[in-house]
Amino acid sequence: MSNYVIQADQQLLDALRAHYQDALSDRLPAGALFAVKRPDVVITAYRSGKVLFQGKAAEQEAAKWISGASASNETADHQPSALAAHQLGSLSAIGSDEVGTGDYFGPIVVAAAYVDRPHIAKIAALGVKDSKQLNDEAIKRIAPAIMETAPYAVTVLDNAEYNRWQRSGMPQTKMKALLHNRTLAKLVDAIAPAEPEAIIIDEFLKRDSYFRYLSDEDRIIRERVHCLPKAESVHVAVAAASIIARYVFLEEMERLSRAVGLLLPKGAGAIVDEAAARIIRARGEEALETCAKLHFANTKKALAIAKRR
Repeated sequence: MSNYVIQADQQLLDALRAHYQDALSDRLPAGALFAVKRPDVVITAYRSGKVLFQGKAAEQEAAKWISGASASNETADHQPSALAAHQLGSLSAIGSDEVGTGDYFGPIVVAAAYVDRPHIAKIAALGVKDSKQLNDEAIKRIAPAIMETAPYAVTVLDNAEYNRWQRSGMPQTKMKALLHNRTLAKLVDAIAPAEPEAIIIDEFLKRDSYFRYLSDEDRIIRERVHCLPKAESVHVAVAAASIIARYVFLEEMERLSRAVGLLLPKGAGAIVDEAAARIIRARGEEALETCAKLHFANTKKALAIAKRR
């Protein structure tokens, strides 16, 4: 029988109690706050913050909470980070990632992909890795194969809407949180009645901060959500999502380039300033509204360049 232990703070203890409310036991061991009894797992939470998972589903149940706690495997000597990767990497999981946040031109694109256990090896065999490690040609080759194999969802925040959100005072981190949550909701609905064993977001905020940004949303995807740094190395679903997001971003950049009659460069460097200045001279400053993130410093630089010529 497997035994797993996590060390939880009061917030996580409260979340555990609420999650397993329907299976709470009246019989408590000495020092226990509460106990959960299910056919495949027994969970005991102690006043010290120690939470013990026992039974054939101990590893799977502990994995649901691993991102909010430190953990140890009482049957083996694992560091918490290695344990999390081991647990999560083999589960049927949704991965979520975004692109476009640092690019002056183009939208923010969030993608989520669902890779279940039987398809993990198949997706990995496609050459899936973090999209930042792949050039555009590789993205365009690999993404369609992923999209034919794994269920996915995409949300595109176009530049006009981005600029409206930004002018309202919304920070980009909140934009990303809203987009991830909405994309996850679309994919959770699409794969139903199947349920992911984990939902893994490539971390741009700590988990508590992520959910604080979602407090006003009508629907929040909360259960089994993990916010992990370098999550593409934890589960192939995150790497798959990053590739899909990049693929859609490239398509959007090509569409915007046709619309403005100029090949729009990626990034936010000097070449971007020059391109924006050309758009201003040809179409006026207002043309940037639909293709650029106007609060970036590039706008001011482009205006200065356009005035000089």
